[in-house]
Amino acid sequence: MPAARLPGSAPVDDRLARGSHAEERAAQALLRAGYRIVERNFRCRLGELDLVARDGDTLVFVEVRSRSSASRGRGSEQVTVRKQLQVTRVAEAYLALRRPEAASCRFDVVGITDDEIEIVRDAWRPGLP
Repeated sequence: MPAARLPGSAPVDDRLARGSHAEERAAQALLRAGYRIVERNFRCRLGELDLVARDGDTLVFVEVRSRSSASRGRGSEQVTVRKQLQVTRVAEAYLALRRPEAASCRFDVVGITDDEIEIVRDAWRPGLP
């Protein structure tokens, strides 16, 4: 049976494999930058967090976005306001469920465009445009 397809997209199996590969590349880049990975693919009824990490005393919720080329925009530019709101809600659920000790929290984006990996620290703040 062929892989499921969304109109105008790659087969779902291919998208999942590419997403998993991008998250692994992002995790390795974060480790090289001094982060410590706490959790991968946290899921709840509100959605998913790609990566949860620590940067010193700061708990970091990381959204990973990848693009095979910059022709349709860089990976780091692909996190919409709607996605920010969803990730923020899932992060709130994570904090309520896991109750981690942290001096502060922030939201980072790891954008992967072709072979370039960009870490955008403090990519957004909840409640701010």
